[in-house]
Amino acid sequence: MTRSASKGPYVDPRVLKKIEGKKPGTGGVIKTWSRACQIAPEMVGFTFGVHNGKVHIEVFITEDMVGHRLGEFALTRKFTRHGGKMQKELEQKQKEGEIAAAKAVKGATETKK
Repeated sequence: MTRSASKGPYVDPRVLKKIEGKKPGTGGVIKTWSRACQIAPEMVGFTFGVHNGKVHIEVFITEDMVGHRLGEFALTRKFTRHGGKMQKELEQKQKEGEIAAAKAVKGATETKK
């Protein structure tokens, strides 16, 4: 559910305190554990290290991100891939195609010399 309009957006005061007096693009990464903090317009241009439960993931804030939460850009689950026999075969064919293309380019450059 969204937050009540009368309360306004939740912006962690500790995060605002960390960016207070700094210029965007300078000062390095600002570490935070506040994933629920909404991105305010004052945060645009800063790089935040948002904690995902294990490490801090660097998130550069742009204008399109205003209104979203910091946690949306630091995923907590790692997607490995969909596996299976079919997937392996597709990847192997793709790799063979790349090798063939590289050989063709290499052969074309040798014949020009």
